[in-house]
Amino acid sequence: MRIVSTSPQTPGDVVVDVPPGDVAAAVAKARTAQREWAATGPAVRAAALGAMADAVAASDLAELVVREVGKPITEARGEVGRAVALLRYYAQQAFDPIGETYPGGLAFTVRRPRGVAGLVTPWNFPVAIPVWKAAPALAFGNAAVVKPAPDATACALRLAELFDGLLPDGLFAVVPGAADEGAALVDAVDLVSFTGSGAVGRRVAVAAAERGIPAQCEMGGLSATIVLPDADLERAATDIAYAAMGYAGQKCTATKRVIAVGPGFADALHAAVEALIVGDPADSATAIGPVISAAARERVVEAGGVGIDADGWFVRPTVHGAGTRLDREEVFGPICSYTEVPDVDTAITLANSTDYGLVTALYTGDLGAALSYVERCASGLVKVNMPTAGVDFHLPFGGERGSGYGGKEQGKAAAAFYTLGRTVQITA
Repeated sequence: MRIVSTSPQTPGDVVVDVPPGDVAAAVAKARTAQREWAATGPAVRAAALGAMADAVAASDLAELVVREVGKPITEARGEVGRAVALLRYYAQQAFDPIGETYPGGLAFTVRRPRGVAGLVTPWNFPVAIPVWKAAPALAFGNAAVVKPAPDATACALRLAELFDGLLPDGLFAVVPGAADEGAALVDAVDLVSFTGSGAVGRRVAVAAAERGIPAQCEMGGLSATIVLPDADLERAATDIAYAAMGYAGQKCTATKRVIAVGPGFADALHAAVEALIVGDPADSATAIGPVISAAARERVVEAGGVGIDADGWFVRPTVHGAGTRLDREEVFGPICSYTEVPDVDTAITLANSTDYGLVTALYTGDLGAALSYVERCASGLVKVNMPTAGVDFHLPFGGERGSGYGGKEQGKAAAAFYTLGRTVQITA
């Protein structure tokens, strides 16, 4: 079965049509390259990552992201810019000290690369997520083999083209494929980092555990935003509308549940949502493009969304009341629920009431109160007066419960995942 990726705004546009990749061959080649790479010094790795950043910065990737996954051009450019920043950040991380010394003779720890990292990546951030996994893997001496989602195959292959000649042959590889290739990759590598659905992520975690290799699985969210009566309601409405509906709501950090303490916020939220422009993702004024596929549009419509009669897979942004499946299930589309509750205790209980635990946002004018509420939010990230969507690459990222398994991603946390500790004791 060939891997075919089409443009969601123009379904007749075939972006790429390729055969599945050979996982075993890619991993074998990566393993050979990694042995040499692990022996290089930090200056070599940093220079390579810097050159990769320059290649991405000068590339046509933003336009390809628009074409292949329907991301609005403003966000696509931002994603490419983030990938550049990630590569430059980890180029410097290659120089960071790793290890500790202990009293009582000469005793210390060192960290060494684990080997070949298998990176299973989604379509919604087709450049940033492969880079935020591959950059630390490479900086700390590993090889990286990426199995992208079929709908983002062209973007991943373009990354491989840009990196060709900047790294040892085979050190970074992209293997097009679907579920079979993903499973084969997990069975062949030394560690695996996955971003995708909860169902698949749990299978990846089990398969990795059976092999005794580390796994890092980011598995989506049903993120809630709590709006307190003393919040700047206009600011909150603008933030939440875009966090819920921007890029057609196709982010694991998107706001899916809005919980207002007391009345008075619904009108501001609806107005902010209605102000968002739905249309051609190549237009810089567009905030909401298509969802990724016909099947995705059907799922959103079944959950209460309203399809738009157009060539592509467009859905009108919709805010629903409480008590629907949107309060329990992650629906990847421009749709969210709105609930009013009498007090903040009820709001936090409701925010924590799902199996997910990725992001919670709080809008309030009382910083002291907000800090006390932060402790009660059952999620890996908590934001105050900030939208749920958006991730700073220098900070650890990851969810709790059904949203995350294994170590955190990004920032300094990446070193712990992509390296293995060793204790050394020396005596005369």
